[in-house]
Amino acid sequence: MFLHNKRLQYTVRVAEPNPGLANLLLEQFGGAQGELAAASRYFTQALAEDDPGRKDLLMDIATEELSHLEVVGSIIVMLNKGAKGRMAEGVEEEGELYRALNGAGNDSHITSLLYGAGSPLTNSAGVPWTAAYIDTIGEPTADMRSNIAAEARAKIVYERLMNVTDDPGVKEALGFLMTREIAHQLSFEKALHAIQPNFPQGKLPGMPEFTQVYFNMSQGEGNVRGPWNQGEEWTFVENPQPAVDGGDGMATVQLDADEEAQLSAMKIRTLSDPASDPTTGADLGAGIPPKPAI
Repeated sequence: MFLHNKRLQYTVRVAEPNPGLANLLLEQFGGAQGELAAASRYFTQALAEDDPGRKDLLMDIATEELSHLEVVGSIIVMLNKGAKGRMAEGVEEEGELYRALNGAGNDSHITSLLYGAGSPLTNSAGVPWTAAYIDTIGEPTADMRSNIAAEARAKIVYERLMNVTDDPGVKEALGFLMTREIAHQLSFEKALHAIQPNFPQGKLPGMPEFTQVYFNMSQGEGNVRGPWNQGEEWTFVENPQPAVDGGDGMATVQLDADEEAQLSAMKIRTLSDPASDPTTGADLGAGIPPKPAI
């Protein structure tokens, strides 16, 4: 079950309204790297998790992400407070109000006009939140790595948001949220490496003849050798060739007699004539006269 405490996990102090900043913060409310996506990702993973330790970890962090969603949403609403009153009461001339909401690169009309200065589940471009942001695969050695990457991406977005505001209270709250992304990365790293072995992901090993082969597929100036493609563990293939399995490199399928006959009939019916030069609709539209029949 869930219980709600009316106090936030971190105090929100906004110095002054700023609808433009509120709009940018929507990225962490209803965006791909935002708190709702994170909470949903970890909550659904926790429900399906059979390991009691990982289940507890995922449920704890999922619940904390909902607390972070509340913090972000509260900041957005506070930043929109001034615009909310002006929009609701119409205390300014129409032109002045429009400029306040839409001027100088300010896209805050998304929250101010369409959503009454609230905190909609959209990203900063107004695109609605979608479950497609959740990339769970149901294999903990893969999902933990995905979770680590998700927390890293969220940290970067918080850094960028901190760089575009001089509001000390907002910057402090964003700094807390950014820091918690680091803490979650550490927890997910520990959970990943508590599974031994955890690479390669899943159960099946790779084909040994290809697992540690590096194909130099992008050739020309700029080729670089490094620990990712050189050393005792790597076989470097300078000039990759087709059919590395030793076959003919062609795709084939076994068909029964009826299927083969039907396919042959279709091929004959749809056979093209490479020697033809037909007059097309584009030719006629361009005023090119029809070619004489041969």
